[in-house]
Amino acid sequence: MIEAKLSQDELDILQYVKEFATKEVKPLAKEIDRNKEVPEKLIQRMRDLGLFQSYIPREYGGAGLSFSFLVRVIEELSKACPSTALVLDGALTLFADPLIMFGSEDLKKRYLKRIADGEIGGLAITETGAGSDAAAIKTRAERKGDHYLLNGSKIFISNGRLSKFFVVSAVTDPSKGHRGISTFVVDADTPGFRISRDIEKLGIRGSSTVELEFNDAKVPLNNIIGEENSGFKVVMETLDSGRIAIAAQALGIAEGALDEAVDYVKQRKQFGASISSFQGIQFMLADMATSIDAAKLLTYRAAEAWDRHENAIKISSEAKMYASDVAMKVTTDCLQLFGGYGYTTEFDAERHMRDAKITQIYEGTNQIQRVIIAKELLR
Repeated sequence: MIEAKLSQDELDILQYVKEFATKEVKPLAKEIDRNKEVPEKLIQRMRDLGLFQSYIPREYGGAGLSFSFLVRVIEELSKACPSTALVLDGALTLFADPLIMFGSEDLKKRYLKRIADGEIGGLAITETGAGSDAAAIKTRAERKGDHYLLNGSKIFISNGRLSKFFVVSAVTDPSKGHRGISTFVVDADTPGFRISRDIEKLGIRGSSTVELEFNDAKVPLNNIIGEENSGFKVVMETLDSGRIAIAAQALGIAEGALDEAVDYVKQRKQFGASISSFQGIQFMLADMATSIDAAKLLTYRAAEAWDRHENAIKISSEAKMYASDVAMKVTTDCLQLFGGYGYTTEFDAERHMRDAKITQIYEGTNQIQRVIIAKELLR
């Protein structure tokens, strides 16, 4: 078994997480997909288990556990239900991490403590005309005395209806291109800020995904993250850790799908024998298991690099790209092993395939990851 390098305390807590994922989350996964919502009782259980505290530094009310631990938690939850994993992932890697890395002491004290207490945050970067090209955003932030006024919109925002606050990127100096972008913490109850619509999706249907609108949304000066016009760096480094978390999500989806397929082929009989005895089936299982182990090694290595504060640009892109490609291939093959039943909603195989697809797209498409990896190689 491949294990991340965790402390004994982290390993002990992870056992509780595995039990929670298996006994409480997985039985509700179909309902979550059908109802398009993660039940509050599961979010509360994550609070009770201290998962929101886990990655937050001790000085801000957290447990100060490692990023490698968080990656393992996301993996385990994603085996059961990636929509549930995204609630935690969004709060910690997409909202808390930019504050941990770049936030003022005031911002950290005001918001990280709230995350540790179990409140949920999100990240708002993407716009209709700015997806892979994060520097092409049009949302504006104009300074007016002791505040900024934000105007524009964001789309495909995870944790939309759950979040109490968002990290938002906006243009503060249009003449400087990507060097004129700043990032802010925007509270969800800010006047002029609203959710304009919910977005229906193929997979991870339990995750609240929305479009946001800003109409003269008033944001205090001290809610800027880092310096004015330094927001592009904040976004890029946030995405580095976010990609490792998506790799963990993809890994969990693939592992969950394979576990169910192995159980199925052992009990499914054709031509008078279990189909697990057929060499063609065995070869498919062997290839899937090997790909998953390779993805796991790469994802854990990327998480450890992040824990050591090393440059993780290349390895985070490699982990996200490879693990998500593996997840899509594995879930497709697992569905095939279920035959006609795999195409029905009677089994989870079709849900795993739907959930896997987004991991190749968000936090930067896999085509963009290949561009990043090549640039780092040629630098």
